[in-house]
Amino acid sequence: MKQPRPLVITGGKLVLADGIRPGGLRCETGRIVAIGDVTPQEGDAIVDAQGALIAPGLVDFGVFAVDKPAFHFGGITRAGLMPDQSPHLDHPARVRFAAQSGKPDFWVHPFAGATMRLEGESLAELALMRDAGARAVATGRRWIGDSGIMLRLLQYAAMLDLVVVAHAEDAGIVGSAVATSGLMATRLGLPSAPSEAEALAVARDIALAELAGARLHFRQITTKSALDLIRAAKQRGVKVTAGVTPAHFMLSDLAIKDFRTFARLSPPLREEADRVAVVEAIADGTIDVVTSGHDPRGPEDKRLPFADAEPGMAGAETLLAMVLTLVRDGAITMERAFDLVASKPAQLLGVQAGALVEGWEADIALIQPEKPWIVDSEKMAAAAGNTPFDKQPAQGRVTALWKGGVAVD
Repeated sequence: MKQPRPLVITGGKLVLADGIRPGGLRCETGRIVAIGDVTPQEGDAIVDAQGALIAPGLVDFGVFAVDKPAFHFGGITRAGLMPDQSPHLDHPARVRFAAQSGKPDFWVHPFAGATMRLEGESLAELALMRDAGARAVATGRRWIGDSGIMLRLLQYAAMLDLVVVAHAEDAGIVGSAVATSGLMATRLGLPSAPSEAEALAVARDIALAELAGARLHFRQITTKSALDLIRAAKQRGVKVTAGVTPAHFMLSDLAIKDFRTFARLSPPLREEADRVAVVEAIADGTIDVVTSGHDPRGPEDKRLPFADAEPGMAGAETLLAMVLTLVRDGAITMERAFDLVASKPAQLLGVQAGALVEGWEADIALIQPEKPWIVDSEKMAAAAGNTPFDKQPAQGRVTALWKGGVAVD
């Protein structure tokens, strides 16, 4: 998809790493060529931002489905795709196909399955999948219980300079649990597991990553005890990063009180003290990435008894609005918000995106951060509307989006 003519966006507020400032930018042949006080040239397409934020397109790190209408609604121009597909992304040909699947108006960065069929037993051909376009290695929805295999995975990934994206729940403790042990799970009679299952998995994987000298990313960290371990590991120089979805900083396990399967997630929603700890970890930098965890599930997966329903949520359309609540609450700055949903995910993927930088690809979003709207599962652009934020008022909407300098409808 080639940019037909240069694009100039004026009269906006640039979202830059060092702050927000008035200005505009100019894009040519799919790249940003000027930022700041730009002057349109003859033949340029001119867009007046009318005071809106001029921001980088969002980069979603770790989604389970390529759902372009939902991503475009949410201002997402790239996404890291988890290997939990059908068939699994455990073969170079499948990785190569996935890497082409969203173009030209959306770029998919596949994660290679760490083990064959994601069963946690035999390492997959990581080098061949890297050469086929894999940008990371992921254990999928499962925790690798065999420490020897996990160590070899981390050593192999370190040789290839690929980050390992890990699921953080000790499967031996979690078993078939669908909720966090506590008052709410007891009242509802749901199979539950203690939140310490997350900390145990994190402690082991940090120790192995430190031994291997590998880069390790925990896709979702949702408990105070696990966050404390990551915070301490970072302080002693371990190459560890962590992510979370908006559900775990917006909601506690009170959201499941009516057996709402839209709130059936993996890991499950935690108690209020853990939710508060997640917000604090986002503010102090312990959490590096906020991802949508986009996983649209239809009625056949969600209109079931809570314990039988599949986990997951449609998160792409609400990602930006939920992160902006942290800005309005004073927990983080606007530039930090875009570091969480654009810059840092792009760095983990190793792509020149997620920031407004001269010479980088022109993935750009115009955003009205105060624009109000109502989240409605029946009107979502996603393949399914299984959002835990259904009918909730929200603020922050993308009003225009460009991929490589070309407008996305």
